[in-house]
Amino acid sequence: MQHASPISIGLRTLVAVIAILAVSAGFAGQAMAQDAAGSIASNMAGFGAGLPALISSNGADGSTSYSLSLQILALMTAMTVLPSLVLGMTSFTRIIIVLSILRQAMGTQQTPPNQVLIAIALFLTFFIMSPTLTTIYDTAAEPYLNGRVSAESALSSATGDMKKFMVKNTRKDDLNMFMDLAEKGAVETPEDVPLTVLLPAFITSELKTAFQIGFLLFLPFLVIDMVVASVLMSLGMMMLSPMLVALPFKLLLFVLVDGWSMTVGSLVATYAV
Repeated sequence: MQHASPISIGLRTLVAVIAILAVSAGFAGQAMAQDAAGSIASNMAGFGAGLPALISSNGADGSTSYSLSLQILALMTAMTVLPSLVLGMTSFTRIIIVLSILRQAMGTQQTPPNQVLIAIALFLTFFIMSPTLTTIYDTAAEPYLNGRVSAESALSSATGDMKKFMVKNTRKDDLNMFMDLAEKGAVETPEDVPLTVLLPAFITSELKTAFQIGFLLFLPFLVIDMVVASVLMSLGMMMLSPMLVALPFKLLLFVLVDGWSMTVGSLVATYAV
């Protein structure tokens, strides 16, 4: 798996996300070149004549264009969906759950802080999703921004690429369960799986995998807690907290085995792109 430079990946990711949101909001590319003064005058006339004049206008070729004000409103509305897309269609959910369980197993309370865990999860998500986001940029975002394809075509291409990623990382049992619940028949390609079925199946699969990884991470720290508690009890030190005594040993173990590299590397390796 080859990756571009971090700056290139970040720029392409930002452009791809903005373009997908613009496509999802129903932007018409040709309307973005409207003159600002003409748009204001048109909108004021639309308020005077009624809302339908502000909403849309049919061109000579039968196409429909929207006013700049409505395009901006649609984009701002679509931006509110971005957190849900990041949580539900990427690797963010699995990563943040595993990191949270790891922090709890180590007993370090609020170290690392929540902001740091979220930042780590976001950067790892961009790293894992970079091949998919690069493909979306090359096949959907860049042609749409240059006016070579329509909004519907760009959205369909971007959705297909995201479906391929989610299908590769979704358990077959979970996908079949939701297909049966939705009473959908068998499909031949990942593009044929409806998003209404794929999204809950992907999230359920991510939760299951995250808790399995978290369980395996919890075991060695649990063993240390049990050994320390047994030693303290045998020495009669009932008033001394086993968690307080076990914390240095757990940190020492985690540092000696290079725990962060092992955890992050294992998380990245669990994804097929």
